Amino acid sequence: MKATYTKPIAAAAIVIIIDQVVKLWVHSHMYLGERIEFLGSRGMLLYTENNGMAFGWELGGQLGKLALTLFRIGAVIGIGYGLWYLIKHKYHRGLIMNMALIFAGAVGNIIDSTFYGMIFGYAPVFQGRVIDMFYFPIVRGIFPAWVPIWGGQDFEFFRPIFNVADSAISIGVIMILLYQKRYFKHQEEEVNSPHSEVLEE
Repeated sequence: MKATYTKPIAAAAIVIIIDQVVKLWVHSHMYLGERIEFLGSRGMLLYTENNGMAFGWELGGQLGKLALTLFRIGAVIGIGYGLWYLIKHKYHRGLIMNMALIFAGAVGNIIDSTFYGMIFGYAPVFQGRVIDMFYFPIVRGIFPAWVPIWGGQDFEFFRPIFNVADSAISIGVIMILLYQKRYFKHQEEEVNSPHSEVLEE
């Protein structure tokens, strides 16, 4: 592996370390539900735990939790293989970096759901809860009465509470969607080049 491709691996490792350090700090220095405001009421640390996916989404019950954790492990294996494939075949470095961020985020949350219950003594292996803490309710209000379904209900943006791992996954996915033409252009040119046709013959 060329030295230039060590950067995504290093970035993934840094994301995982930062994610775990922040989670462990929150767990050891805050009580569940405590908030520490750093942007007033518009930005804060709010210690929460969830049994499910990114941004607090869940699957119900122990079986749902176990299925989700096992799915996460399978997904990480798949993402890890995809990252290795991209590096091996010298895909665009931006694509590789963003895949590394997605991989790191998935690993970060798997550590919680796999081991935290056992480490902190509240659940067996694979039944741990993911620690979330970043909360940015930047805009608050009430939906007008004429809005279908939500009319008259409270409105809040951004409602989900998330962690560093969630952020890494979101950034990686958004960047791939935004720059997919650039990321895959090089490979399309290689497939359509005269040199590739000669090789195929």
